[in-house]
Amino acid sequence: MVKERARILIVGGGYVGMYTALRLQRKLNPELKRGDVEITVVSPDPYMTYQPFLPEAAAGSISPRHVVVPLRRVLDQCKVVIGEAQSIDHAKRTATLTTLATEEEGAGAEQITYDELVLAPGSISRALPIPGLADYAIGFKTVEEAIGLRNHVIEQMDIASSTRDPAIRDAALTFVFVGGGYAGVEALGELEDMARYTARYYHNVQPEDMKWILVEASNRILPEVGEEMGKYTITQLRRRNIDVRLETRLDSCADRIAVLSDGARFPTRTVVWTAGVKPHPILAATDLPRNERGRLKCTPQLTVDGVTHAWAAGDAAAVPDVTAAEPGKETAPNAQHALRQAKVLGDNIAHSLRGEPLETYSHKYVGSVASLGLHKGVAHVYGRKLKGYPAWFMHRVYHLSRVPTFNRKARVLAEWTLAGLFKREIVSLGSLEHPRAEFELAAGGKHPLDPKLDPKGSS
Repeated sequence: MVKERARILIVGGGYVGMYTALRLQRKLNPELKRGDVEITVVSPDPYMTYQPFLPEAAAGSISPRHVVVPLRRVLDQCKVVIGEAQSIDHAKRTATLTTLATEEEGAGAEQITYDELVLAPGSISRALPIPGLADYAIGFKTVEEAIGLRNHVIEQMDIASSTRDPAIRDAALTFVFVGGGYAGVEALGELEDMARYTARYYHNVQPEDMKWILVEASNRILPEVGEEMGKYTITQLRRRNIDVRLETRLDSCADRIAVLSDGARFPTRTVVWTAGVKPHPILAATDLPRNERGRLKCTPQLTVDGVTHAWAAGDAAAVPDVTAAEPGKETAPNAQHALRQAKVLGDNIAHSLRGEPLETYSHKYVGSVASLGLHKGVAHVYGRKLKGYPAWFMHRVYHLSRVPTFNRKARVLAEWTLAGLFKREIVSLGSLEHPRAEFELAAGGKHPLDPKLDPKGSS
C-alpha cells in the first residue's frame, strides 16, 4: 500500500520513459485501480522508437511501423500527453508543457503539478558549427530520418540513372557518413548493402559507380566491440569499396561539397551526421543538479543526487557504475543500460511510495553486437568475439528478444521470414514527406518548399 496519493510525471516516452511506466503499471496495479496513484507520460511522439532497428528499417528489412511501439496501447493505465516539457520547477513540483493543441488554443503553455518526477527525455544529435551542415545533412536518430534517408538514397540512384551530366551523376552517387559509432557504421552497412542490391535493376548504374565514405575523428570505429573487432570491421568495409577515413573531420558541406580535414573534397548530395549526441535541452531548463557534460547527477539508486522525489536514467542521467574498478566511472548512455535501469527505476519508485528500501542499479557491461548489412556483423559478448554470419545472427536474436511487446516481436520475425523468401523492396516513397505538394500544384498553387522541386521527390 502506498503511504499517500501520488501523481507521477514521466518526461519522455523513449526506452526509459516507456519501460518505467510499464514497470509501474505492473508494480502499482492495485493502487492505479483504486486511484491512489496517477501516472502521466509526456512525450513529443505517440510512440517509442526501438532505435537498434533503424538501420534495418532504412534498408527495407523491417516495416517502419514495426520499429515503433504505440504508447497508448501499451500504457493503458497511464495518461499519455503528446507534447513537450518546456521547463520544470522541481522546488514547486510544477512542469510547464506545450501540447499539439497549445497553438490552436492560443492560451500559451500549461502547467501541471506532480509528486514524483522521472526525467527521461533522452538525447539529441550533437551538431557542430560546420558550414552547410544544417542545410544539407540528415541525422539518424528517428524513424522518420531512417525512412527519409532510404527514399533519398534510391532517389539519388534515379537521378544518376537519368542525368547526362557527369558531375551531377558523381555527386548523386557519393554518400558521406560522419561518425564511426553504432549509428553511423550500421546505417552505412545496411544502406550500402541495399543500394548494391538495388543497382541490379538499373541499366546504367553499377555498384562500383557509387562512393561510400565513412569519416571518423578518432583512430578507431565501433569502440564498444573492442579494438580487434573494430579493425576487422574496417577491413570488411574496405573490401566492399567503402572509403574509411580515420582521424579525419568534416570541415564543411556547404554548396553540396564535403570538405574533409585531410584535404579531400567530394561533391555529394548526401551527408549523414551520426557524430555523437548531447543531453536534451529540457535538462538545462530545470533546477536539478547537472554535471559538467550537462547530464543529471544521479545516485546508484537512480534518484537525482541531493534532491528528493526526482528520478532519472538513460541518456539524461550520469549514473555511477558500481561494478567498475575505477572510482567515478559512469554507466554508458546506451540501450543496454537504459532498459535495465528502467526496471530498477520503476521498482524503486514503487518502493519509495511504500516506504521500502531502494535497490541499487548494478549491471556489468556484457558486450555489444553490430550489423554490417545482410548476413554480416561483429560481436564481442562475454569476452567472446564473433564475426560474419554468427555475429549477424546473434544481433538479430538479441534485438528480437529486447523489442517490447509480443505483437512487435511476432511482426518483426514474420517480416524477416518473408524477406528471406522474397526479394528486397526497392521502392522510394519520397512523396510521403510532402503529401500535399502534388495537390497544391494541381490546385494552382506552388510547391511548399520550392516550385522547382519535383513534388514526388524527397530532396
